[in-house]
Amino acid sequence: MNKFLTPAFALLATPALAAEGPFFDLKNTDFIVLCGFLVFMGILFYFNVPSMLMGMLDKRAADIKSELDEAKALREEAQTLLATYERKQKEVQAQADRIVEKAKADAEAAAEQAKVDLKDSIARRLVAAEDQIASANAAAVKDVRDSAIEVAIGAARDVVAKQSTAASLNKSIDDGIDEVAAKLH
Repeated sequence: MNKFLTPAFALLATPALAAEGPFFDLKNTDFIVLCGFLVFMGILFYFNVPSMLMGMLDKRAADIKSELDEAKALREEAQTLLATYERKQKEVQAQADRIVEKAKADAEAAAEQAKVDLKDSIARRLVAAEDQIASANAAAVKDVRDSAIEVAIGAARDVVAKQSTAASLNKSIDDGIDEVAAKLH
């Protein structure tokens, strides 16, 4: 009922009622405009234009509602994907932290092993150096001994040469030959 009262009150409050002279006269433009408006409204109602407009508006509202529902579903899907990616990101971060910790532990173990290897290398080099020193010492002692022997032999030869005569030399040679012959037979 409210649908019918609103247009009726709108028609009653028109400036046409405030005009002078007879209202229902064809020379009164307000009356002609009112008639034209009523004919126009009648044509609209005859061709059921208000229900078509309402149907179009309802269809548009249904389209908007379906778009909103689709947007809501997409939003929920996006939130699910975001949660999934955040969880995966946390897992990847945890894995990266584990890798970093393992790398640190491996680096510390490698450093400790390098220290042990360095100590072993230094010990081997010390032993090799001590061996070289001992070898050099033995070679020096041998050289000194050989030199001392050569000097002693030279001195003995000089002493023997001065003290010995030809007869004593021949007797020494004969004694050496006899001794060698006794040892060989």
